[in-house]
Amino acid sequence: MPSMNMESDAQLAVRAAQAGAAVVRGMYGTSPERFEKSGGDFATAADLAAERAILDVLRTARPDDAVTGEESGHTGADGADGAERRWLVDPLCGTLNYAVNTMVVAVNVALRVGPFIAAAAAADPFSGEVFWTDGERARVRTDGADEELAPSSGSRLVDVNLDPPFPNAPDFRAVGLLAAAEFAEHFRPRVVSSTLAVAWVAAGRRAAYVTDGRLRDSVHFAAGIALCEAAGCVVTGIHGQPLHTGAGGLVVAADEETHALLLKMIRSQVPAGRQAGSDSGSADSG
Repeated sequence: MPSMNMESDAQLAVRAAQAGAAVVRGMYGTSPERFEKSGGDFATAADLAAERAILDVLRTARPDDAVTGEESGHTGADGADGAERRWLVDPLCGTLNYAVNTMVVAVNVALRVGPFIAAAAAADPFSGEVFWTDGERARVRTDGADEELAPSSGSRLVDVNLDPPFPNAPDFRAVGLLAAAEFAEHFRPRVVSSTLAVAWVAAGRRAAYVTDGRLRDSVHFAAGIALCEAAGCVVTGIHGQPLHTGAGGLVVAADEETHALLLKMIRSQVPAGRQAGSDSGSADSG
C-alpha cells in the first residue's frame, strides 16, 4: 500500500484520468486514425495515446501495481488476473461518439484492491469535470474545487445501453424496456453510448442507468459503479440480484422507488411461468 507521504490512490486516479482527458481533448476533431478490433469494434489513435498517457502516470506512481487497459490488456509488474491491486483503464469510453465529433465520452480509471474498487475517477474531457471517489464518498472536481455528488431522480431521465452483446436475451432486451408503456409513463429515455452516463446518476443528472452484460472487472463500468455506490445510489444486477452475480447486468438508480419501477418492467419481459434463472446468486464468470 502507498505510504502516508505519497499521493492517495484516489488522487492518483484523478490525475491519471485528467492526463488521458487532456489527450482526448487535444486530438478532438482531428479525424484520428482508426484501428479495427473484433466484432466490428475499433479504437482510434486518441484511444491509444490517451491510454499511454494514463499508464505513464500510473506506472510512475505505482510501479508494483497491475494494470488492465482497454487497448493494451494486462500489463504491469503482475499481469495475472489474481493481482491484489489492479488498475482498470478505459481511455476513451464512447469511441464511436468521438470519431464522429460528438462530445459525449469519458476517461475511466479505477483501482481494484482485492474484490473491491478502492478508488476511481471518470473524467469528462470537454466539461473539464472529474467525478471521483475514494471508496467512501463521491465528489466532482471542477476547476480544482470539489463538490459532493447528490443522486436525484428528479430529471426522470434514464439511460439504457443498447450496445451488444445481449447475454440475457430473451429474458431481457434493453430495447424492450424502452418500448414498455410503463416506461414512457414514468421516465424519458436517453442513449448516450458512454459510461459517462453512469457518473451522471451519481451526480443527480440522470435518474437511472440500465445495461446488460458481464461487468466484473470491466474497464468501462468499474469507475461509474464505484461512484454510484459511494454516492448512495441503488446498485444491483439486471434482475435486482447482488452485482456481478447470476445474470450480471446493471441497474443503478438514484433511489429505491426508481429502482423498483425499473425492475418491475425488466421482470415483465421474462416469459410467464418461468422465473429468470438470472435471479440466483451464483457467481458471475465474467
